Amino acid sequence: MKPENPVVWFEIYVNDIKRAQKFYQEVLDLQLSELPTPEDLDEEMQMLAFPMDMEKDGASGALVKMEGIEAGGNATLVYFRSKNCAIEENRIEKAGGKILKSKQSLGQYGYMILALDTEGNMFGVHSLK
Repeated sequence: MKPENPVVWFEIYVNDIKRAQKFYQEVLDLQLSELPTPEDLDEEMQMLAFPMDMEKDGASGALVKMEGIEAGGNATLVYFRSKNCAIEENRIEKAGGKILKSKQSLGQYGYMILALDTEGNMFGVHSLK
């Protein structure tokens, strides 16, 4: 059995989602599509997804406008694959990191956590359970 790719999703945080949409569509010659905001999410958020095929290997992602998270600096977020992101959440502080968002539901898209590594980089962990 070959190992799975560890990265499953990325997010590029933006301040002006329409301006960012125009930029990426022009530069990459593709169309972004609106993703519905999960009902269970605590924050107000807008997402425009890059093209994706859930049946193929590799990662896709989205432009994201979320209250409280500014563009620039560390505004690109990588999500790592997990069977249950609560497992990694329990390891983060022990390893010297910090939990930013505890495990929360993404509705039909599963669950996620957000954390900082020991260098101050934000990353996510995603699971279906």
